[in-house]
Amino acid sequence: MNDFLTGATQIFTFSTLIYMFAGSIAGIVAAAIPGFTVTMAIVLTLPLTFAMEPLQGIAVMLSVYVGGYTGGLISAALLGIPGTPSSVATTFDAYPMARNGEPGRALSIGVWASFFGTIISTIVLIFAAPPLALFAVQLGPWEYFSLIVFALTIVGSLVGSSVVRGMLAGLVGLLISTVGTDPILGRARFDFDIEMLQTGFPFLVVLIGIFAISQLASEVEDAKNIRSGNSLVTGAIDFQTWKVFKEVLMRPVNLLRSSILGVLIGALPGAGGSIANLLAYDQAKRSSKYPERFGKGETDGIVASEAGNSATAGGGLIPLIGLGIPGSAVDAILMASLMVHGISVGPRLILDHGDLVYGMFIAMAVASFMMLIVSVFSMRLFLRITQVPKWAIVPVVMTCCVVGAFALNNRVTDLYLLIIIGIVGYAMRALGYSLAPLVLGVILGPIAETNLRRALMTDADMSLFISRPISLIFLVAAVLSIAWAIRSHLKNSKTTKRTSNEPAS
Repeated sequence: MNDFLTGATQIFTFSTLIYMFAGSIAGIVAAAIPGFTVTMAIVLTLPLTFAMEPLQGIAVMLSVYVGGYTGGLISAALLGIPGTPSSVATTFDAYPMARNGEPGRALSIGVWASFFGTIISTIVLIFAAPPLALFAVQLGPWEYFSLIVFALTIVGSLVGSSVVRGMLAGLVGLLISTVGTDPILGRARFDFDIEMLQTGFPFLVVLIGIFAISQLASEVEDAKNIRSGNSLVTGAIDFQTWKVFKEVLMRPVNLLRSSILGVLIGALPGAGGSIANLLAYDQAKRSSKYPERFGKGETDGIVASEAGNSATAGGGLIPLIGLGIPGSAVDAILMASLMVHGISVGPRLILDHGDLVYGMFIAMAVASFMMLIVSVFSMRLFLRITQVPKWAIVPVVMTCCVVGAFALNNRVTDLYLLIIIGIVGYAMRALGYSLAPLVLGVILGPIAETNLRRALMTDADMSLFISRPISLIFLVAAVLSIAWAIRSHLKNSKTTKRTSNEPAS
């Protein structure tokens, strides 16, 4: 109790709260710009915290972290471009809802889902950090590979109208992920002696090219529409805060399931918000009575994706606090910040620095409330984007995308790759291919390959994938997931065929 009160005393000081408020704004704005990730924002914040007290510095970075997960929603909903990798699934329903004349409602749903996801993950973090951390550390490469196999079955829910085209897009994504440096041996492969392929396809470049460049290119197809001054999204600038608050709370099962899933994925080192975002969306669609509504502006889709990715913020702190193992790049930066102040991160962290740990718990909750306040008062300003004509917004967003892609590694070759991938994405979109499976393959391909090879290097016995209980559970879940996807598509095709054969009244 003394540690809790000491931590609260340090958090609830005027200077700390002001810094945290500024961090929330910075996180939201940074993540709203396509190409600028939460990790970039945290890295830029780190040097500013060196002169602060340890807990104060961590609290500021947590505010940027929480704000960043929500900020990615803005460009996902208003532009159809995920602001961060963890907002990919948010575009599936938030953007169609915005294009249908309800941009304020789309943003409101996402903000409240993010808020509740962070709060739920903080509650789970407080009570379950030690046991969940011990569980996460017991997972070997066999379990991680089986988990990724299960995650790859999400492709079945993202294939769109054509299963074959969706599967092909997923395979293209996996193929792209193999180009470049071998993750285990460090050797170049599949680069065909082309210099710009030697480092592979950076994920952020693929994400921006596939979603942003292809989307912007499709928006400027009609020259007459551009000259007329039409905007990307039309609709009233109405944030609908309290009306949507009730709408989100009316979906407690989806909200809790997505948040818990986000916590569990976040607790697995190396998983992260992008996987949680897609898994939560997939599970919401599978459990819905009306799965055909997903992808057309369905509320449950936005709630699931935003609650899932925001909950990973708390989940990622579980292995960091319980075992001293960073669950993501952001958690590694938080760990580095503590070490700069001479604090040893490990299993004894909660025993030796209880006030710091409880202060982090409180900071997570406070950061979520600050994110909500900033969002409520600033979203009307962001909604003004919907009134900007296409001829003005497209080049500005395109410039941000190019700068973001270049800032990742400061390589001009990344810009060439961005153009090529953008053209490929535009062609796939025009031919009716779903882009989400391709991105999923790029995200999960390296993780699957690395863990498969680690497992076989540890023990070449393939039976370990089914003899280890947790690995077997994931593989069985993958088989069931594939069976469900096949059944769903067969059912939908029969329904479509029956409807087309019915005589018009």
